[in-house]
Amino acid sequence: MNIALWTAAGLLALAYVAGGLIKVVMSKPRLLATGGPSAGWAEEVRPAGIKAIGVLEILGGLGLVLPALVGVAPELVPLAALGLAMIMVGAAVTRLARREYRLLLVDLGYLVLIAFVLWGRLGPEAFVA
Repeated sequence: MNIALWTAAGLLALAYVAGGLIKVVMSKPRLLATGGPSAGWAEEVRPAGIKAIGVLEILGGLGLVLPALVGVAPELVPLAALGLAMIMVGAAVTRLARREYRLLLVDLGYLVLIAFVLWGRLGPEAFVA
């Protein structure tokens, strides 16, 4: 179980850090031009909002693995998972409002993986007793 949790957390961390960096580094017009249909939500968000989401994704992604890897405050891992879950609930609501149902399924897949990490690190494979 611990291996599955580390694998899920590691894959999620890679995805969120990469996605967050793209949002932080790219300008809004470039994000819209290169992001395809999955970036349509950015049309409705100010550039500062896009950057803020990117920073939160980077912090959440790092928070899924870094505290446990370095052994400093590993209890932050489930909090990072909870934060990313809130981001994904917001993403799912946005997808529903925009009627982007295929992309909603992807967001729900991420949410399921995050919920698995959250459940595992709060319960059977918690880092702290």
